[in-house]
Amino acid sequence: PQYFGVFVPLALLLHVCEGACQHCFLLRPVPGDGLPVEALQEDPDPALDPTERDLNVTELRGLLGARFDPRFMSASPPQEPPDSPGVPEPPRGRKLRRRLQQWLWARAACPVQHAWSDLGARFWPRYVKVGSCSNKRSCSVPEGMLCTPARAAHVTLLRWRCRRRNALRCAWIPVQYPLISECKCACPS
Repeated sequence: PQYFGVFVPLALLLHVCEGACQHCFLLRPVPGDGLPVEALQEDPDPALDPTERDLNVTELRGLLGARFDPRFMSASPPQEPPDSPGVPEPPRGRKLRRRLQQWLWARAACPVQHAWSDLGARFWPRYVKVGSCSNKRSCSVPEGMLCTPARAAHVTLLRWRCRRRNALRCAWIPVQYPLISECKCACPS
């Protein structure tokens, strides 16, 4: 009896929302839509670029605060660690079975491949580690499916924005930048 007053309005609300928003379900973004982010078309006018004074690293780090994540962003060109090619040892017995399992898993897996990207002078930090899903080969047996973005994480960056109202006014504003954080094996659309 005491729960009746809670569950009935909740059930009615869910039923009304479900019926009223049917058209909304087709418009909702799916994780991975619009990823990777397309390159912005910037106005080439150098007057819209930040000056040396505007690029004070200490001040900009203070603006980002705890949102600065050195794993995914860098103010200076990051150094990629060199690839170390390992010499695989020939598989035997149980090793052969394990190697076959690893081969099948690698064939069906869709790992995120990371690379540093330079966003330009109007972003700070200007270097961001972006993710991508490899489509060099099919990720399914039999072939036909491809790796596609499944989930995105967002990092906060600072964007240099200029407005022309009477005079040119520019400032750093925080923006959310999406990064592919997970890929999945799916049918191509």
